[in-house]
Amino acid sequence: MALATRTGRRPSTTRTLWESTVGKKAVMAVSGLIMLGYLVVHMTGNLKIFFGAEEFNAYGRWLRHMGEPFLHSHWGLWAARVVLLAAVVAHAVSAYQLSRRDIKARPVRYAHKRRRASYATRTMRWGGVILGLFIVWHLLDLTTLTVNERAWAGHPYENVLATFSTWYGNTIYITAMAALGLHVRHGFWSAAQTLGAGSARRDRTLKALANALALLLFAGFVSVPVAVMTGVVN
Repeated sequence: MALATRTGRRPSTTRTLWESTVGKKAVMAVSGLIMLGYLVVHMTGNLKIFFGAEEFNAYGRWLRHMGEPFLHSHWGLWAARVVLLAAVVAHAVSAYQLSRRDIKARPVRYAHKRRRASYATRTMRWGGVILGLFIVWHLLDLTTLTVNERAWAGHPYENVLATFSTWYGNTIYITAMAALGLHVRHGFWSAAQTLGAGSARRDRTLKALANALALLLFAGFVSVPVAVMTGVVN
């Protein structure tokens, strides 16, 4: 009797929430907003490259030592990396599981055509895959310096110039930033709906904000390789 009671326990609230569609969408929304906040900060830091090598390299050193002396060297940076990695994994897993759930729920094609979705909506999944692959390449390029042929450890300014002095570095980066813009454009508005911030009255404002964020991030990130290619940053 005791065994039956133990094995028949109700699942925890956290597990019940995670296994529900609403729960997975909430995880996607929250993790997406965490990544969006990181992207805004990361883009702002990248723009320091326009102030010269000394200031940009100093910014790189500050990242490695932020939080000192309260934190040990690199602890603050690794804490940020762990939070970001958790957000990326949670976002990717929930997106994949929701996609599989959607396919299983509708195994047969619709008899009537649905209203054509926006380009961003239709490319969300492929955009996510592109961004996932880009993250791997970006880490190998500017963090571990594995694929950066002219990498110079401890000199982020010179490493950025080395990356964007190649045609493939620019092509990969700009393509990924285009995918990022489309992802943010749809994802921000979708997250607002999931978290209950959306309404008929605020819909236009939220869409305008999503468009502005997407354009800001795309322009801010792409300005760096363009500046290197045109000689503004050298």
